[in-house]
Amino acid sequence: MKINWTHIIIHHSLTEDNKTVSWDAIRKYHMETQGWVDIGYHFGIELGPNGTYVVLAGRPLNQAGAHCKENNMNREGIGFCFVGNFDLAPPSAKMLIEGAKHVKGLMDEFGIIPANVRGHRDYATYKSCPGRMFDMTIFRDMLR
Repeated sequence: MKINWTHIIIHHSLTEDNKTVSWDAIRKYHMETQGWVDIGYHFGIELGPNGTYVVLAGRPLNQAGAHCKENNMNREGIGFCFVGNFDLAPPSAKMLIEGAKHVKGLMDEFGIIPANVRGHRDYATYKSCPGRMFDMTIFRDMLR
């Protein structure tokens, strides 16, 4: 199935990034606890064991996500998760730079404008996601 992606929705995992690959634990939680067919996000970024940030694949882009049910964003927005709890501390500059590179690539591939790169909280106003200390304005500026 081809999906017409118009947005990219930015999330945080609300978990501490322990410098180990947490992506599989998130996938397991989504599948075993939430009962979903796969991890809800299409991509994620976390600190790898060697101290560099790695972008990890989640759901294939030919499948709707399970990351933002509001405003039909599971079907219109690519879900991109920054692993960490950004209610407690901001993401590192290095993490933002590496994440922005990948998000910019997705924007270019699907013709998505910076204004359509939004935080989950923009649709689910009862959430802080991608975290109170994740500045979406600064992140969007990195995508220009």
